[in-house]
Amino acid sequence: MPDANSTEFAEDLGSLQYPVIDIMPEQEDIHDMGGTMRLGSYPTKLHPSTLAHSVYGSDLIYERHRHRYEVNNAYRDQLQEAGLVVSGLSPDDRLVENIELPREVHPYFIATQAHPEFKSRPTKPHPLFVGLIDAAIKVNAQKNR
Repeated sequence: MPDANSTEFAEDLGSLQYPVIDIMPEQEDIHDMGGTMRLGSYPTKLHPSTLAHSVYGSDLIYERHRHRYEVNNAYRDQLQEAGLVVSGLSPDDRLVENIELPREVHPYFIATQAHPEFKSRPTKPHPLFVGLIDAAIKVNAQKNR
């Protein structure tokens, strides 16, 4: 999808061919933005045998959110067929919460709809950040062999 984009950034929505990231349906009719976004702690089901599952060590996590846009489900199957792994979903399977690339493709490519920095502390870093540092150390060690 060479013209893939987000409706948040596309200036001319009429010419937006692939709105892969789109406003959440419950946000569409809100014009006075204020504090109306998806805000707070929400659960995510992690798919077994994914990087997200191994990093968190759990089937269900709770993460903090602050957003209005999400992966457009109209493209979910197409993205997965192209190799994107949907590793976390809302409990009702409606919202894509985590995505990643297989480890054979990239040593640590993981993304989340949540804000892990909100739960990270100097003496207790968030699992996604710990996973990133661990992956960087492993890649560096392999390069220096």
